[in-house]
Amino acid sequence: MFHAHRYIVSLFLTAILAAPVAIIAAPQPQDVSVRVYDSGHKDYHTWDDNENRAYGQYRTENPKVRLEFSKSSKKQQSQYWNWRHSHPDKN
Repeated sequence: MFHAHRYIVSLFLTAILAAPVAIIAAPQPQDVSVRVYDSGHKDYHTWDDNENRAYGQYRTENPKVRLEFSKSSKKQQSQYWNWRHSHPDKN
């Protein structure tokens, strides 16, 4: 009986000591980014705040574009990617 009690107490103490380490080691949630495939140029783009700004500029220059990117037609998306490739980010 005494050995079983020591065994249970040891497991309990190990769990208590390991819990903070496990919590700290857990991965933190990351910002969600979406990868979008550009079939015309056969490449992927990460849709993030930078891409939102570029799409906003595209919509300003093309007033007929009224929908957000995800709701626009494939043709309109293709036109955006053509525009985007001719207007790269300035680093």
